[in-house]
Amino acid sequence: MTSTISPPKLTLAQVLIYGGLMVTLSMGIRHGFGLFNLPITSANDWGRETFALTIALQNLIWGAVQPITGALADRYGAFKIMIAGGILYALGLAGMAVSTDALNFSIAGGLFIGLAQTATTYSVVYGILGRNVSAEKRVWAMGITAAAGSFGQFLMIPAEQGLLSAFGAQDALLLLALMASLMIPTAFMLREKNFVHSHNLGDQTIKQALKEALANPSFRLLTLGYFVCGFQVVFIAVHLAPYLKDLSAIYPAVGAPVVATTALALIGLFNIFGTYSAGIFGQRFPKRYLLSGIYIGRSIAITAFLWFPLSPMTTYIFSAIMGFLWLSTIPLTNAIVAQIFGVKYLTMLSGLVFFSHQLGSFCGAYFGGYLYDRTGSYMLVWEIAIALGVFAFLVNLPVKERPIHRVAVAPSS
Repeated sequence: MTSTISPPKLTLAQVLIYGGLMVTLSMGIRHGFGLFNLPITSANDWGRETFALTIALQNLIWGAVQPITGALADRYGAFKIMIAGGILYALGLAGMAVSTDALNFSIAGGLFIGLAQTATTYSVVYGILGRNVSAEKRVWAMGITAAAGSFGQFLMIPAEQGLLSAFGAQDALLLLALMASLMIPTAFMLREKNFVHSHNLGDQTIKQALKEALANPSFRLLTLGYFVCGFQVVFIAVHLAPYLKDLSAIYPAVGAPVVATTALALIGLFNIFGTYSAGIFGQRFPKRYLLSGIYIGRSIAITAFLWFPLSPMTTYIFSAIMGFLWLSTIPLTNAIVAQIFGVKYLTMLSGLVFFSHQLGSFCGAYFGGYLYDRTGSYMLVWEIAIALGVFAFLVNLPVKERPIHRVAVAPSS
């Protein structure tokens, strides 16, 4: 006898409010890590490569472990996964605060927070959403949740800068650890009571689902495009503030901390509108074309940012445009995965494509610091980001969004 998934126990309001709060905390806190780059490296006499490597490892671990965390959440429910994530997040921030050794700093900020993010960010929350929201409202709901994460970025940037200014980097990280612990009660509000793993879809196993996805050309193209997304957003998030500081010798007005803080906050603010718009337009237009438009739009924005003379105003305009395009890829990419393969293994498959995103994030964070230390400039990395945006524009165009056709296999006699 096969079991079916139990009727949804969470209302749409519960999923949107508490799922949004979860990603507001998890995504908001991490968005401000770039503000800690110069204070921490200066206090410990580290090169920028050391800090960049920690953030790069965080993103790599997040991506590498996300499919495993997703498979566990699909099989056993997301509740315990999110509880563990909230604990690890708080421990990681506290560890970053007290570490004066580069290895310990990397373990806390790279390993602990990387693992925590696999359990508290979009893939796990979208799995809950997919099980509790009807298909016709799914991409809209994903856009709403992504917008909540964007609001977290907007909210947390000035908050983290305020904590840095008032208390210094160490105490600011400890206060953020307390804030991260709020993910634990939030997980209780997202608990799916009487969760039952679905055995529909011809008793498809995890192994079969993985094989099916990896053999699908559209899944592979989405995965390639998502690498670019990770590279661009993490490079900018981690290195925009030091980039502005470096150029303050030529353009003095951009060197004030308020410029970098405002720029990152504007990314979060306009990201709210961008991700919400992606959810709306994703219900009306082919999502692959929207994705291609986002990637080529980023390349154009970066090119213009480098072309025009640098000033606070051009920085703010660039941040607003990039913010609108920032995480708009997330609801569209996850909605395509759900549309092609269904929701049974959505958390795992979203985690798998997200691994490519985090490989890109690793490269954007690490090579931003590495190439800066080798060349004394970020220009080469900006140029790579532009070229990758053109590449992602092209690879998303052939994606096919229709549901996969599964042939029922008759039982052997």
